[in-house]
Amino acid sequence: MTFRDTTRAVLHYQPYDKLPVVSFGYWAETVQKWAAEGHITREEADDYCRTGDNGAGDRAIMKKLGFDFNWNSCVGASVDLFPHFARKTLEERPDGSSVIRDENGLIVLVKPDVVSIPAEIGTTLTDRKVWEEEYLPKLQFSMERISQEALEALRDDAGRELPIGIHCGSLMGTMRNLLGVEQLSYLMADDFELYTEIIDTMDGLCYQCVKAMLESGAKFDYGHFWEDICFKNGPLVVPAIFDEYVGSHYKKITGLLNSYGIDIVSVDCDGCIDRLIPTWLENGVNTMFPIEVGTWNASIAPWREQYGKELRGVGGMNKTVFSRDYKAVDEEVERLRPLIELGGYIPCPDHRIAPDAKFENVQYYCDKMQNLKL
Repeated sequence: MTFRDTTRAVLHYQPYDKLPVVSFGYWAETVQKWAAEGHITREEADDYCRTGDNGAGDRAIMKKLGFDFNWNSCVGASVDLFPHFARKTLEERPDGSSVIRDENGLIVLVKPDVVSIPAEIGTTLTDRKVWEEEYLPKLQFSMERISQEALEALRDDAGRELPIGIHCGSLMGTMRNLLGVEQLSYLMADDFELYTEIIDTMDGLCYQCVKAMLESGAKFDYGHFWEDICFKNGPLVVPAIFDEYVGSHYKKITGLLNSYGIDIVSVDCDGCIDRLIPTWLENGVNTMFPIEVGTWNASIAPWREQYGKELRGVGGMNKTVFSRDYKAVDEEVERLRPLIELGGYIPCPDHRIAPDAKFENVQYYCDKMQNLKL
């Protein structure tokens, strides 16, 4: 069986010969550290930082570690601002930090030597006038948003060994990127009509892009959304509002995917996602990813008990053990074993591998998973 066949079998509760060992990439600082330690080449690290998931650098690093493929091996369109804003420095502060207007128009505070998400302190998208003049024109559909070369390579899938997903965009996460969490929350109360108009505009763009990619004749194995609208205590959006005003957009896109024979649809959302799962499942998104273990101990087990076999998962492997020792890795693999036996689940590090990870520990994990007997 190819990894493509095996992945399909696992997520459809069918027999398979060997569980695929799946990756979700690394922090840029991680691969640069591994290059400095001599585990990978500087060229491989630089290529990964430049091209990201499933590029030549990523494939080379996965081969050295023992991963089979990256779940984020997707082809998609540009479904956000097109073109983006030019990144602009608005203020240089005495402590070395900078106030930046980023590519999404978000105003962020960037601190020197701090490896984290910049702090949101404002947004360019302050009212309807700005929305209509500066944002709406950048959110119109055109075929320029789609790489025809990438689609051409996927029209003939005979002999393809790895699964390839169609990236369906983001129905709420990109909106959060434009407004910031605070302003997103205020807008819901201050101008609900604009709030829902932005949702409808951005989600309609996602639908048009997915439709155009499917109509091209390109062959895909699964659908994949990106959201990142939760944190450690739960959603950053109101679940009832999300369900009523965003759920139907998921349904429209997943229905389109289904009509092309694509029945596995995953969503990448970090944080504690429990309160949003019903909306996803009811609207055709059936595979949760990356199932961050976090301080809230996320696991597919209680979800499966609650929702049954319709809910699948990819992720849920506690990547923090990579910073420890082989014993910690052994214990994590044993923790995963009964979850794998539930079916419809493929373990994967629960987010991009962090700089404290030891290369040899990741290799050891991959070796253990490659030889796992169930």
